Amino acid sequence: MTSYQENHDLLKICTLAPVIPVLVVDETSKAVPLAKALITGGLRVLEVTLRTDNALAVIKEMVNNNAEGIIGAGTLLSENDVYAAKKAGAKFGVSPGATEQILRACAEVSLPLLPGAATPSEVMSLLSKGYSVQKFFPAESNGGVKALKSILGPIPGVSFCPTGGVTQTNAIDYLSLTNVPCVGGSWVAPEKKIKAADWHAITELARSTQAFRKPSAS
Repeated sequence: MTSYQENHDLLKICTLAPVIPVLVVDETSKAVPLAKALITGGLRVLEVTLRTDNALAVIKEMVNNNAEGIIGAGTLLSENDVYAAKKAGAKFGVSPGATEQILRACAEVSLPLLPGAATPSEVMSLLSKGYSVQKFFPAESNGGVKALKSILGPIPGVSFCPTGGVTQTNAIDYLSLTNVPCVGGSWVAPEKKIKAADWHAITELARSTQAFRKPSAS
């Protein structure tokens, strides 16, 4: 089985904030103020999904104008997505699943990857390739908190960022698990708030996630 050497510390990235905003941005002009609003609210790690025509331009704008932010590219589905995300300046990538092609491309261009897994077999396969930090997706559809708690027993060496159905209401339940350093969610930057350029509201939503932080070990 092919082995990929991790060239990054995704666990460190995932512990910078309790929530990684999952962003869908149509207008490039909204990129910089959106990033600033979220970073002001305490969320430095941002995932811009490649679900819009302007996503790569949005990533580039955010990277070039928010030095304190760590901007990643989400919804990587192919090698070309990986190469384009890297060229745009993404500091990490996120995929809903994992293919040999995506893993190979990320290793080739040194793009830290948060690969998606939904079953114990997928988790084990990724772990055998060196991926000890993974995205659990779609979280709620695959058993949510109970599933991750069950995985923790036999596979304690993997940390997860659950995404998909994670909300302001259930995020704290995920974050209570020792194998969940952060969650991914879109509620901190709703598309309606982005379109309305309501940056104050988005900053306040970001600030509200600080209550989810796990207490530091004494």
